[in-house]
Amino acid sequence: MTTAIPASAPWRATILTLYPEMFPGPLGLSLSGEALARGAWGLEARNIREHGLGRHRSVDDTPAGGGAGMVLRCDVLGAAIDAAAPAGDPRPRLLMSPRGRPLTQARVRALARGPGLLVVCGRFEGVDERVIAGRDLEEVSIGDYVLSGGEIAAMVLVDACVRLLPGVMGKEASGVEESFEGGRLEYPHYTRPRAWEGQAIPEVLTGGNHAAIARWRAAESLRLTRERRPDLLGPDARTSP
Repeated sequence: MTTAIPASAPWRATILTLYPEMFPGPLGLSLSGEALARGAWGLEARNIREHGLGRHRSVDDTPAGGGAGMVLRCDVLGAAIDAAAPAGDPRPRLLMSPRGRPLTQARVRALARGPGLLVVCGRFEGVDERVIAGRDLEEVSIGDYVLSGGEIAAMVLVDACVRLLPGVMGKEASGVEESFEGGRLEYPHYTRPRAWEGQAIPEVLTGGNHAAIARWRAAESLRLTRERRPDLLGPDARTSP
């Protein structure tokens, strides 16, 4: 099964997976789904098994040196990558992997500014190391845990990129004043009612003094970052008042 990708889409994501029926999944709903429907970006899910070997379209084999599980073959996956992204395709090639570099908002912004991406979704024990080197795959992790496969991780990556594409979010500022932009967590938000279960909206947010509001938000952003993610701050910022 292969889903069609609009040739005119300005940003295109190609997913290599053993389960293309998982897509678009959540990517077909809400902001990303609306943008997909109007052609603001394109999505293609390709079945790696189309390049499998023999009558049963085998894609994996036992690990060299022994051990549990199976490993995706380099010849099968290499052929799938070549078919999906032939020579001259400028899109980066990513492999969702728990041993990859952690995905950051800065990396997401860089990917969103490009022409799109090709994402390989691993399964089983992983993929043959030779195809990672031979096809210049960049390993990417979405966290320090292991999933059954790379598909859900790929959805996370694509959603993070798509929401930053021009015109996808209603207000461009929505993508600037949020967690990890500027290396800090986002400040708290409030809305109506003004008082709820004995808790009131901070008075500074209702006074109309925009300079004071900006100062409060900056201070709260720093406070939350120090409490919850001090690793995001430099050594000086962690100890400064």
